Amino acid sequence: MNKKKTVLDQSAINRALTRIAHEIVERNKGGEDLVLVGIKTRGVPLTKRLQEKIKQIESIEVPFGELDITLYRDDLQTELTDAELIATNINTTIKNKTLILIDDVLFTGRTVRAAMDAVMDMGRPAQIQLAVLIDRGHRELPIRADYVGKNIPTSKEEVIVVHLNEYDEEDEVSIYQK
Repeated sequence: MNKKKTVLDQSAINRALTRIAHEIVERNKGGEDLVLVGIKTRGVPLTKRLQEKIKQIESIEVPFGELDITLYRDDLQTELTDAELIATNINTTIKNKTLILIDDVLFTGRTVRAAMDAVMDMGRPAQIQLAVLIDRGHRELPIRADYVGKNIPTSKEEVIVVHLNEYDEEDEVSIYQK
């Protein structure tokens, strides 16, 4: 793959997350009754960053969880015993809460559908909202994000690559050509 261009640097990612945190607080009239859940892998550090930003805005710590959707994917073509399961860790009740799913890139919508299936197996939240750093289009399912850091229209021959300090030692979003 060849890198075409960088679309967000560290400062731009931080600004986008700050804006998303403010939008979450405004839409939900504060941070009460919220649960933030990051879709593994890169949704988790984004969720932790949003949790910290909401804490700075509202002076409350919103419960945080990590969601592994491996066993809920509709493209899982291996046997169940071959699937690598990364632990789901949500140590708070989601019943009657507003649960905000957080991921790095929204593309076809299939990851979000799998995440919603996984969440519903754990309980019934009052509402599920979706926050993503990047929305690149090309939906295959009728899913849209409630909070978007940046819309980046792409072709199907392009790939969005999100690098985060927690995994990649840099914050950057780039477009690559397949």
